[in-house]
Amino acid sequence: MPGTRKLGRPTAHRNLMLRGMVTYLLENGQIETTVTRAKEVRALAEKMITLGKNNTIASRRAALAFITKEDVVKKLFNEIAPQYEGKNGGYTAIYKLGPRRGDGAEMAIIRLIGLAAPAVEDKKSKKKAKKEETSDAE
Repeated sequence: MPGTRKLGRPTAHRNLMLRGMVTYLLENGQIETTVTRAKEVRALAEKMITLGKNNTIASRRAALAFITKEDVVKKLFNEIAPQYEGKNGGYTAIYKLGPRRGDGAEMAIIRLIGLAAPAVEDKKSKKKAKKEETSDAE
């Protein structure tokens, strides 16, 4: 059940942390965090996107009460929510990365599905690009 994890923090701190993470996710399209935090952020972010799909004054005010930046609310209602108009839920995806080096906590990336997330280049594509540059220079 979403919203039941305490995440080792007092209620006010936990709520502010999750509000900040949801704001950052909607602003940038993806964030890297622990798996348990990602699961909590997913539930809250999907609620915000559902509010954005509604696009009424009441839903805009509810989103403004939760999201910490006004420009992110505008982006949510004008850009993000219309992309999910025909979809009922499942707006985010969580990809597990493995343990964090310092304390071994399981890390994950949470992304908005369907948005142009920053591409992660692998070594093969970098080598291929270098070969093309050198062949073009000759």
